Amino acid sequence: MMKRLLFVLLTLVVLSGIHPGAGNEARAAAPAAPAENYKALDEEVQSLQQEILEVSRDLFMLEEELLFPATTQVSIFLSMDVGEFFRLDSVQLQIGGKEVANYLYTQREIDALKRGGVQRLYVGNLKLGDHELVAFFTGEGPHDRDYRRGANLNFKKGIGPKYIELKIVDLEKKQQPEFSISEWE
Repeated sequence: MMKRLLFVLLTLVVLSGIHPGAGNEARAAAPAAPAENYKALDEEVQSLQQEILEVSRDLFMLEEELLFPATTQVSIFLSMDVGEFFRLDSVQLQIGGKEVANYLYTQREIDALKRGGVQRLYVGNLKLGDHELVAFFTGEGPHDRDYRRGANLNFKKGIGPKYIELKIVDLEKKQQPEFSISEWE
């Protein structure tokens, strides 16, 4: 990936006509207005940075399409609502009895999830057909006790990408967290 990005950067520099001698010619032609030269150079650099960001985004999307084609792609996301009754430490995912992801959270990541963030926990490829997803949530529950719960979902992988959400929700009535798994349509 870094080699590609470096190649793209070099290509953009070559195509834009910037070379070491270009600055010297410009300075010799207009010595009275260096501030304008710097401003023009700064604008050109900003333009190149924008182009690099766009090319990088396109490369990332192309890489995603090649590695995870829509016909086999499965993406699993995690979200959290409030989080008063559960402090998340880690999530473990299994598909078809095989561990596919195991993630340990930092306080910063937990804060982001509490503020409404959604994390893509896993992206992979599955064959068409029936599959079982099992998720284990580990953390600290009510009354500062260690807490480990599991949730599962049987789903069918059809043609097209499959999106699944793991959600941790506080149940006010029971003063307990609830763990659910749902498919996005």
